[in-house]
Amino acid sequence: MSNIGKSKAADRIAALLDESSFVEIGSLVTARSTDFNLTEEKAASDGVITGYGLIDGNLVYVYSQDASVLGGSIGEMHAKKIVRLYSLAMKMGAPVIGLLDSAGMRLQESTDALNAFGTLYRRMAFASGVIPQITAVLGNCGGGLAVAAGMSDFVFMEGTNAKLFVNSPNALAGNKEADTASAKFQSEKSGLVDFVGTEEEILAQIRALVSILPANNADEAPLAEAGDDLNRVCEGLEGAVGDSSILLSQISDQNLLCEVKAASAREMVTGFIKLNGTTVGAIANRTEIYDEKGEKCAQFKPLLTAKGLEKAENFVRFCDAFDIPVLTVTNAEGFFADMHNEFRIAKQAARFAYALSDATVPKVNLITGKAFGSGYTIMNSQALGADITFAWEDALIGMMDAKLAAGIMYDGSDAKTLNEKASAYEKLQQGVDAAAARGYVDTVIKAEDTRKMVIGAFEMLYTKAEERPDKKHGTV
Repeated sequence: MSNIGKSKAADRIAALLDESSFVEIGSLVTARSTDFNLTEEKAASDGVITGYGLIDGNLVYVYSQDASVLGGSIGEMHAKKIVRLYSLAMKMGAPVIGLLDSAGMRLQESTDALNAFGTLYRRMAFASGVIPQITAVLGNCGGGLAVAAGMSDFVFMEGTNAKLFVNSPNALAGNKEADTASAKFQSEKSGLVDFVGTEEEILAQIRALVSILPANNADEAPLAEAGDDLNRVCEGLEGAVGDSSILLSQISDQNLLCEVKAASAREMVTGFIKLNGTTVGAIANRTEIYDEKGEKCAQFKPLLTAKGLEKAENFVRFCDAFDIPVLTVTNAEGFFADMHNEFRIAKQAARFAYALSDATVPKVNLITGKAFGSGYTIMNSQALGADITFAWEDALIGMMDAKLAAGIMYDGSDAKTLNEKASAYEKLQQGVDAAAARGYVDTVIKAEDTRKMVIGAFEMLYTKAEERPDKKHGTV
């Protein structure tokens, strides 16, 4: 039963949770500081409503900042309420959802407020990898509060009026055009924000996300009736080799794809699908994007970028922490080459390779097109730890494009010789049968059989147990 009064913060909680399921805790908490006439201000719940409730019958803990109370600013007791909520959530093994709308740190409380932020960060650090942390930025989220948003697993942001920033855009020298606090910037450029929409869309998306995630790192993701033929033939799937988001939705139960960070590094797809009712994390590089009308709206080279690998690395770490199986779809010819990418690509490729190698969850790799060089190796190759590797019949796997290889090996030869050698190289070194003969591909499949083969692989891997060297943590 809800005990909260009417406010915008309260309305948001009511819209998020199952009807009449919210129970408020800490409603009588108020600020202890009396400096600068703070006691004269009406500070209901110290500017944040905290409590617990249900989403589709699943327990969640929620806090919602009230901008009408001291601007929703964070002071000692405000943060203490949120930390208390985290303590309960950790004991019960349930997600924490924060609805942010705050003026930032409460200046009247100075060092008390600074200590409050540090206490909150520490609690969020302890919760990381134990319970899902979801943040929705529905108003202002500046300064230290933006760091808290960055410590969350998933960040939602209202697309029109919400602001998220560490430093105010007005304080950034030379920042005349880009609104660095906007949802557009934070989703497309910084890659911090996973989902952008209206408040109503965001609350609905949070409900959908909670319904497919495990409540904690010891529980399995909610199982659902597949509602779909496990042996469904995916006719024409080879046509989706370019836009892997379409491919993933086609093989998923009832075509479900919950894509995360969709606006950032669009050449890499990360998201959740359902296979036989089980939640699976999917990672796939892509070369094309088609809009709702079926028209091509973006095109990329089949190359891996530092930003795309960073996006994929973070996603792998989340999936592994919460025991969610990982499917990778590979169609990569190598790494993108330009000055900007070169600054980061070596380290980020290493971090992605480390994340996949370190992950102990079931891992399946599907090669749909060209898989060349180190791009092939780090995209969950068998050598990196893929449990099962599938490849489509016309996939190519090798060091590099056959014509380039022939040109290097037979430099100075005439065109006829180069073409002959390229053809021989492709047959001997790049054909999918050559990779399968060496054991690098477990099964060569027809594109239309992808769904049933992948489902079968994950079902076989359900009881997978794999140890890692005893250590505190890696350093990559």
